[in-house]
Amino acid sequence: MSERDLSDQEEIHSKVLRAGRRTYFFDVRSTKAGDYYLTITESKKFTHDDGSFHYKKHKIYLYKEDFEAFRENVEEMMDFIINEKGSEVISERHQKDFKKEDTEAEPEVEKSQSSTSSFTDVSFEDI
Repeated sequence: MSERDLSDQEEIHSKVLRAGRRTYFFDVRSTKAGDYYLTITESKKFTHDDGSFHYKKHKIYLYKEDFEAFRENVEEMMDFIINEKGSEVISERHQKDFKKEDTEAEPEVEKSQSSTSSFTDVSFEDI
């Protein structure tokens, strides 16, 4: 492999975004002509029953001639989502303190039982 080929594989600038089981890599690379392009890689960790794991990766190559249209579309889609659903995350799985076991369900059941027990104390002889 020539020295030029090695430099083509080299990352010029990189940034990492960790988001739960997913990690996003933003890498600026160089074309053979010496121009720059962006790769966006999503890497997602999958764990097997035996405790071993593997990663699945998906990559997007984005070239300068597509930057403006790409940016406009991403911004439009993000604005649409925020306008329609707000910025609050609805799915509890995405909450930082999410636990698989629902420990808060029991107290609510007890509350409803205690509030309904006061209705059972009503005497119907007065009717």
